[in-house]
Amino acid sequence: MTHRVAIVGAGPSGFYAADGLLRANPELRIDIIDRLPTPHGLVRAGVAPDHQGTKAVARQFDRLLAQPDVRFAGNLEIGRDLTWDELRAAYDAVIVATGMVIDRKLGVPGEAEPLVWGSWRFVAWLNGHPDFRQGPDLSAVRRVAVIGNGNVALDVARLLAKSAEEMAKSDIVPAAAAAIAAAPLTDIHVIGRRGPEHASFTGNELGEMGRLARAVSVTDAAALGGQPPASDPTPERLRKAKNLEILKGFAGNTPGSKPVTVHFRFNAAPVAVRPGELELTTGVLPVDLSITCIGYTGEPFPTGEGVFAVGWARRGPSGTIPTNRGDSHAVAQQVAAWLKQRDPKSGPDPLPPCVNAAGWHRINKAETAAGAAQGRPRVKLTEWPALLEVARES
Repeated sequence: MTHRVAIVGAGPSGFYAADGLLRANPELRIDIIDRLPTPHGLVRAGVAPDHQGTKAVARQFDRLLAQPDVRFAGNLEIGRDLTWDELRAAYDAVIVATGMVIDRKLGVPGEAEPLVWGSWRFVAWLNGHPDFRQGPDLSAVRRVAVIGNGNVALDVARLLAKSAEEMAKSDIVPAAAAAIAAAPLTDIHVIGRRGPEHASFTGNELGEMGRLARAVSVTDAAALGGQPPASDPTPERLRKAKNLEILKGFAGNTPGSKPVTVHFRFNAAPVAVRPGELELTTGVLPVDLSITCIGYTGEPFPTGEGVFAVGWARRGPSGTIPTNRGDSHAVAQQVAAWLKQRDPKSGPDPLPPCVNAAGWHRINKAETAAGAAQGRPRVKLTEWPALLEVARES
């Protein structure tokens, strides 16, 4: 007999955990469980649809699913189809890789307004997540506030600012692309509560904002006098110094010189949201839509003997996809060492009927074929019935 491990969550941290486990012990049997009928987690639903290079990591994950002792178990929800107690009883170890996909709240009056959206909900809509098929009404949206100073804020601003031609090779859901293209957008405000020397942007992402066809990025030169904190590690200081250099270039641009102007605003924190305006500590800004990019929280999960967490479920919503690789491999080593001290459990296959890897490959084939017909990487199936119907075709 050999040990069985359940990994709950088929995103990057879950797949990297499976990879780490197989490197430590190729004899393990691993089930990667997800409530969606599609794997890849944030790579599919959270990475910006115009960043296809980042999404390409999914090919590595699909190679893992081809391993004989690795199974994908999609359309299985813990709490609906299996309980945590049943998982712990059936498997020798359980790895929680559920991530964090609940938008953090601003904590200000008015944020329950219909035209206040969290970044997870917004990007999930652009990416065709079946739980987020309805996006915001953009038909009268001229001015957008993007609240946050990290790469997610840049993703949201960039996806709104890009032209239809620039998005043509992405896998954005066609309905979302059409809604953005038809919106009467003129101004996007990227708002940070601290100074630019503290922004979490990376240089590549920020630099991309200066190369948009229909949008010009601007900022106030007077706000750029700060310096990266001396206490930061050298790589952080260099990253922040590069940000300041790029922003100083934006300060020389002319607002309105392109159809859309992206304004970078610093040292401004939201105070209240009202219809048609966002109140900041620096004054009132007329906006028609606010999108918060201030982080995420997650659902609680049980802890105890034989349960290990990886990725965002373990350390919170920080880091990049490569960060998850090292994190998950380290936890996988702990799991492998723990299993060596225990005899394998026996019992029947614990999995109820589910969407397996073959079902996912049928979905993938249908989506890529639809994309090829339009010159895109894929056109996603976005409705639960359609996903399940294609997955179950014989």
